[in-house]
Amino acid sequence: MESRSFYNEILTEHNLRPEYKHDLPDANIVLEGVNPNCGDDIFLKLKVENDVIEDGAFVGDGCAISQASADIMLGMIVGKTKEEALKLGDMFLRMIQGEATDEEIDQLEEASALKDIAHMPARVKCAVLGWHTLDEAFKKVKENSAS
Repeated sequence: MESRSFYNEILTEHNLRPEYKHDLPDANIVLEGVNPNCGDDIFLKLKVENDVIEDGAFVGDGCAISQASADIMLGMIVGKTKEEALKLGDMFLRMIQGEATDEEIDQLEEASALKDIAHMPARVKCAVLGWHTLDEAFKKVKENSAS
């Protein structure tokens, strides 16, 4: 029961007082992420310099889970390198799939509150929207720099 309460507390806090839900005019990477099943629609905005995520934000609308997960994600990746952020994303997705170790789940800090989302299949896409958008954003940057 304690973990469900913890889960609700973290999600509620990130929904009522999201730290990263605002515009970021000087973002140099912007990508829209959409979950058509739920109507979640976010724009992930990152300011990346020398492979380090200097700042990040998101705007858009969606369910409590997608909004809280995006806010938590940004809190974890701002200040990290692109590689570190992608590694956290990989750990988060493996946690959702039930494949992460306890040590990896501990490294995910507040994001670990979403580990039980796997038991709610309809909500998984909500929880991973920000993380998938992050991954896609970096793939697009890589594709554009290769051409």
